[in-house]
Amino acid sequence: MKNNRVIVAGGAGYIGSHVCVDLINNGYDLLVIDDFSNSSPESLNRVREITQLTDQSRLGLLQADLASPADYQKIVDTIKLYKPAGAIHLAGLKAVGESVAEPGRYYRININATHTLIDGLDQADGRMIVFSSSATVYGDHNKSPVDETGRTGPTNPYGQTKFFIEQILTDTAISNPHWKICNLRYFNPVGADVSGLIGEDPNGIPNNLFPYIAQVAIGRREKLSVYGDDYPTPDGTGIRDYIHVCDLANGHVKALNFLEQDGNNGSHIFNLGTGVGVSVLDAVKAFEKASGKKVPYEIIQRREGDIAEIYADASQANKILGWQATRTMDDMCRDHWHWQSQNPNGYGDIKDDNKL
Repeated sequence: MKNNRVIVAGGAGYIGSHVCVDLINNGYDLLVIDDFSNSSPESLNRVREITQLTDQSRLGLLQADLASPADYQKIVDTIKLYKPAGAIHLAGLKAVGESVAEPGRYYRININATHTLIDGLDQADGRMIVFSSSATVYGDHNKSPVDETGRTGPTNPYGQTKFFIEQILTDTAISNPHWKICNLRYFNPVGADVSGLIGEDPNGIPNNLFPYIAQVAIGRREKLSVYGDDYPTPDGTGIRDYIHVCDLANGHVKALNFLEQDGNNGSHIFNLGTGVGVSVLDAVKAFEKASGKKVPYEIIQRREGDIAEIYADASQANKILGWQATRTMDDMCRDHWHWQSQNPNGYGDIKDDNKL
């Protein structure tokens, strides 16, 4: 490894903090760029604790907004000074329902953040990006399991931003053969580090299933809202591929290792999932089993932009990256509950529900 310095954009977030742990444990030095709009600086303190980091310089922080014109020059100059080999790009807004209500904000923030990161890396000669894409780019046009050749057609603005960013990164790699890109199409990350020190702590009302279930189980929420029970699935609820966040984090390290190898220039796409579909109600049952808590729920109308069923064919990641998910749904529920029960209010007090 010629250069072990890596930018982690959005590194204080749920996925980002777990990626930081895996990167540090694999010998990388990190500079996190985060504005803490949907994360907490405490997560990075706990990353240091988990990794028993004695050299604090191995995990640096630049508090800045990648999408803000006011922060643009500061970010680019800092990246140039840091001279990284490349970046893990996890920065951006990520709620499907919110993106339907506020599409302009999603396009502006997610795409502008990407342009800033590209500019900084280009000027620092660190032309390598592992991008946090999403299975939402496939939309509702594919029979599961879906592989990387599946038809793309996002059904919501969040998914569109992920698809557009993939195209921006691919075109960037075409324009300059020194660029190396991995677009990682995540399925649904859940769980937490086995220590229980870091985990998912969304601001306001959770948009994803598992943090909502966990907050109901711990008593922060009265009941779970299940968006529709009339889908063409065995129990009528949506089916998704849930992947342990630690398996997902390891996928980033594998992708980075792949890009570092000679001859792997250009743009590459990999699914990261388990290949197993689980319904909303089955997920609730699994979490009740792990936590020993009842999770009351009510059925409400479908959420705009949602699809009935999708799960992954991740065989390419296994074949080319040497990666595969190893943790089960029981592991995911156990670790998610350990985090939530040890941290009832996440990294601090319950946050303002009106704030992203």
